[in-house]
Amino acid sequence: MTDIAGYGLLSDCQGAALVSLAGSVDWWCPARFDAPSVFARLLDPQAGHWSIAPVAEHTATRRYLDGTMVVQTDFRTGDGQLRVTDALALGPGERGHRIGLGSPHQLLRQVEVISGTVEVAVELVARPRYGMVTPTATRLDTGALGQGCAVELVGGGDRLVLTGDVPLVAVDGAVTARFTRTAGDIVSFALRHEPTDAQPTRADRPAGLAGLAGLADTIAGWRSWDELHRGYQGPYLDQVRRSALVLQALTYQPTGAVVAAATTSLPEELGGTANWDYRFGWLRDGAFTMQALWVAACPDEAYRFFGWMADSSGAPADGTELPVGQPVPVMFGVDGERDLTEHTLDHLAGYQGSQPVRVGNDAWRQRQLDVLGEVLHSAWIMRDQLADISPGTADFLRSLADRAATRWTEPDAGIWEGREGDRHYVTSKLLCWVALDRAVQLAELLDADTGTELPRWRQAREDVRAAILDEGWNPDRQAFTGAFGSSHLDAGVLIMPIVGFLPGTDPRVVSTVDVIEQELGHEGLVQRWTGAGDEGAFLICSYWLAQAHALAGRPDRARQVFDRVTSCANDLGLLSEEVLRSDDSLIGNFPQGLSHIGLINAAWRISQAEQAARRTGQTASQAGQTGSGAADNRSPARFSR
Repeated sequence: MTDIAGYGLLSDCQGAALVSLAGSVDWWCPARFDAPSVFARLLDPQAGHWSIAPVAEHTATRRYLDGTMVVQTDFRTGDGQLRVTDALALGPGERGHRIGLGSPHQLLRQVEVISGTVEVAVELVARPRYGMVTPTATRLDTGALGQGCAVELVGGGDRLVLTGDVPLVAVDGAVTARFTRTAGDIVSFALRHEPTDAQPTRADRPAGLAGLAGLADTIAGWRSWDELHRGYQGPYLDQVRRSALVLQALTYQPTGAVVAAATTSLPEELGGTANWDYRFGWLRDGAFTMQALWVAACPDEAYRFFGWMADSSGAPADGTELPVGQPVPVMFGVDGERDLTEHTLDHLAGYQGSQPVRVGNDAWRQRQLDVLGEVLHSAWIMRDQLADISPGTADFLRSLADRAATRWTEPDAGIWEGREGDRHYVTSKLLCWVALDRAVQLAELLDADTGTELPRWRQAREDVRAAILDEGWNPDRQAFTGAFGSSHLDAGVLIMPIVGFLPGTDPRVVSTVDVIEQELGHEGLVQRWTGAGDEGAFLICSYWLAQAHALAGRPDRARQVFDRVTSCANDLGLLSEEVLRSDDSLIGNFPQGLSHIGLINAAWRISQAEQAARRTGQTASQAGQTGSGAADNRSPARFSR
């Protein structure tokens, strides 16, 4: 089974596929990121794949075409060189901010012999519905396809139509081909997905012409988006731009939702049971996502993402508040679905035997107080775009601040979504403080600056702050710990200076950063909490550490941590949720949006501190600080457009 690092992400901004260095598409969920797969060899050897590779022994290298999510793999045999270019097609003519709105749910694969002579083997084994269905394969009338061929595979409510420039053999739900070509020859394949109740799409163009045109148009579409998002000019430019493309690839374009990852059930520990479905959007990640979109994309993406957050959260059009007993949802489906009930797919073996494989995520049922801070901080980031905020949305945001003011004393599941019971997590209290602080800053916009709400929010903000400083600080550990009254560390508290609760140079913050790095870190790679055992290092925690060092006036150490973490990316620049500290292997769902968000935000934080120091002649310590309270986390470069 291919290691996680062996995969590259393909996206049409509605669904996603993973293609291995060996030339096999082992994961594809068409139509939506959370749709049932048609290829899932990623999770079980028998769950479907589509491989294209030389028959002879070979080596392989690959790259993303610049400014795109199109993967190009070069295979070298003793007799020649073969190039395979893979993409999920964008809608015809889609450019800029409109890419992905009309995606045809079509996987394009172009095979080109660069030199010599190469024999090529093609094997397509479709297994819809997470490997539960073996479809019926039927040859279609080729008509205008000339020397080409078309095969229809139907089963489980899915219709797949494969077209190719070479004869295709369909047997027992599989389609194969074998052909030999010489330098200059090009063979194209296109696999289109449709529900069986849709009007069938005719394969009425030669596969080569259709494939070449669709591939060129998709490349042009991605590059048009990339050209609009080159405002960031700081350090780690290539990594930031690639991460921006990854975030766009994880965006469900019809609504603006950004999913946490393209996969489900890639394990946090190999052979373990912590295998979760990440193909949904989390409000928990909202403010960090907004920040990254501001830095590496532009206000358009950030505004659309905030709109999805507000709409999905239930900002009522009539100005009424959410029912008192109803918690603010922590996550949604890409169309705003709330019921994400979890179930297991017991017929799948799991990645390297890691079971169970889960679909859905029961974290949607949890109470996570941090969501209040995430949404209000996101609104604060977008404040210049919210001048015409609707009365319903303003009332909704005020209700979130009211909840933070009245419920910050309650326990919750925390940002790590623990299933062992609610506790008084410091990060949850911290983000309640953020909710109140941002509400105070937004009071005029929310029409709350003249009534009783603003004084109440200010008082609650001070109460939360005092509780964190008193009960969150452990004098024996000389650190802010994970929960009130606990001696256990939690890397989540590294966000304390990032959100502006305390300056990064505050002695308590500096001590906390040092203790966390010493006890939870290993050469810059940070685990989430005390007692994590064999669990991998969480990459977002490591990027938070880099930001904390930058804010503490340690830019050199920040760069060291950043470089160490980013070195764990695969050859395409993709990051998973975690890495094994023993050998830097990528584990967890892949690619992980929050890891790429962390990369962007850490690069920007380092850039801002260094730029300010150069401009003013301040020390790095002075330049890196925003002070306590709402820090302006938006990149000035974004306002130059």
